[in-house]
Amino acid sequence: MSAESNFSNAKFLTVAEVAELMRVSKMTVYRLVHSGEMPAVRFGRSYRVPESAVEQYLKGAVVDGHSDTA
Repeated sequence: MSAESNFSNAKFLTVAEVAELMRVSKMTVYRLVHSGEMPAVRFGRSYRVPESAVEQYLKGAVVDGHSDTA
């Protein structure tokens, strides 16, 4: 997400909300944020993740069920 993004209409989720949505632990979300795989905004000591960033991450994480092995 570029620094020039317009956040006026963005919906932000807490780490707990992202974890619940993705059905993973909060620690997994923190790891994604700290590694830079999922963009987030820091407010004081807490993070907020744009809902669009979660959608983008999930679209990029889709695995094709087809295998090259016979």
